[in-house]
Amino acid sequence: MGARARRRVKQQEPLVLDISKLSHEGRGIAHHAGKVVFVDGALPGEQVLARITNTRGSYAEATTLEVRTASPERVTPLCRYFGVCGGCSLQHLDSKAQLAFKSAVLHERLEHVINAGSYRQLPVISGDVLGYRRKARLAVRWVGKKGKALVGFKEQQSGFITDMDECPVLAPRVGSLIAGLSELISKLDCKDQLPQVEVAVGDGTADVIGGDCALVFRHLQSLSDADHELLRSFGATHHIDIYLQPKGPDSVHKIFPASGPDRLYYDLPDFGLHMAFHPQDFTQVNAGINRQMLLRALQLLDLQAGDRVLDLFCGLGNFTLPMARTARAVVGVEGSEQMVKRGRENALANNLDNVEFHVADLTQPADQHPFLREKFDKVLLDPPRSGAQEVLAALAALKPSRIVYVSCNPATLARDAGLLAELGYRLEAAGAMDMFPHTSHVEAIAVFTPGRSR
Repeated sequence: MGARARRRVKQQEPLVLDISKLSHEGRGIAHHAGKVVFVDGALPGEQVLARITNTRGSYAEATTLEVRTASPERVTPLCRYFGVCGGCSLQHLDSKAQLAFKSAVLHERLEHVINAGSYRQLPVISGDVLGYRRKARLAVRWVGKKGKALVGFKEQQSGFITDMDECPVLAPRVGSLIAGLSELISKLDCKDQLPQVEVAVGDGTADVIGGDCALVFRHLQSLSDADHELLRSFGATHHIDIYLQPKGPDSVHKIFPASGPDRLYYDLPDFGLHMAFHPQDFTQVNAGINRQMLLRALQLLDLQAGDRVLDLFCGLGNFTLPMARTARAVVGVEGSEQMVKRGRENALANNLDNVEFHVADLTQPADQHPFLREKFDKVLLDPPRSGAQEVLAALAALKPSRIVYVSCNPATLARDAGLLAELGYRLEAAGAMDMFPHTSHVEAIAVFTPGRSR
C-alpha cells in the first residue's frame, strides 16, 4: 500500500466494534461509518474495543484494545510476546479453528473459479504447533539506550524489532538461544553493523557439530579477530555451524567448524532418503508437515513402477527423489543452477540413477525447453507464490494422466485451476496444509485429471 493511498490518523477515541468474520490475512472484519474495518487481534463473533490506526478511502485498520465479548474459540496465546511480535498473528485462535480457517480460505478461493461440490475436499495436513520452524531470518539491531542488541522478528506493523529472549515456534535448538545471541552480538566490535542472522536447522544430533544447525551472520563491515573468536566460541559451546555473509549470497562462507562440508541434512524415513542442503538453500520450514505432504503427493499421483514423471520447480529434489523410489524415471526442473547441483548431489548420495535434473526458467516460452517435448505419464509442480500459468499449456499438451499441484498461495492456485479447466483438466481434490501454524499463511495441494468439471 503506497504512502499516498494510506494515511495514519491522529489518535482517536476507541470504538466498540462487532466482528463478523476473519479476513484472509487473519484479521477481524467489522463495519463502521460506512467502511470495512480490519481489526488486528479480533475474532468472529466478538465485540471489541479498538482504535483506528490507518485509514484510506474504502477501509480502515484498527487494533484491539480490549475484548468485551470473547469468542469460544479464543485461547490464551502460547507466547508472551504475542501481540507485539509480528512473527505470529493467530495464536489467540484455537489450533483446530486455525485449521478450519485455512481450509475455508483455500476452498473459498477455489470456488470462485471451480463449481462448489465438484471436487473432493481433503483433510488439512497438520502437525506440531510449537518448535516447528526450521528456517528463519532474524532481524538484529544494536540499541544503545537498552545497552544490548535486539534479536528476533519485527513488531506488528512496525520496523522495530521485538525485544524478546526466546521464540516457542522456532526449532528449540535456536528458539531457546535468542537471549544468548543477543548477549553474543552485544559483545562484538561490529555489533552496530550486523543487521540479520539467518537460521537453518537440520536433522542431525545436537551434541555433534555439523548437520544439525547453522547460523549465518550478515555483517556490513569486516570483523575483527576478537569477533571471529567470539563467534567460533559460540559455535563450539552450542554445537552450531557458524557462517558469515559480508556481501551478497555468494559471499557466504563457514568459519566454524574449520573442516567438514557446508551442509546440513534432513531425513525422509518413509523413503529411506538422507537429504543434504546448504544453510541458505530453500527447504520446507516445517519438517513434520513436509513428510506428510510428500506422502499425500505421491498418493494423489498414484505412482506406478512404469511411470515417467516430470517434477517442475523441483528445488533440491524434495519431491523428485521420493518419487524416484517408485517411478521408472523422474525428471526434475529448477531455475536455480545451485539447487540443481544439490539435486544431483542428493541423487548420487542416495544411489538413485533414474533421476535427471535440468536448469530452466519456467516463465519463458515452452518451446525453449526440450524436456517439454518428451513423454511423461504424470506431473508434479511446486511453483513460487506467483504460480505456474506460463507453463500450464505446455503441461496439458503432454497429456499426463495426473497433475499434482503444490501451492504456497491459494489465490494463484485458484487462478491456475481455472486455466487448467480451460485446458481440459478438472480439479479432482484439494486440501490445505498448516505449514506455518499460528499464521494466516495457507499452503495447499491439489490433483487434476483429464476431463471437464462436473
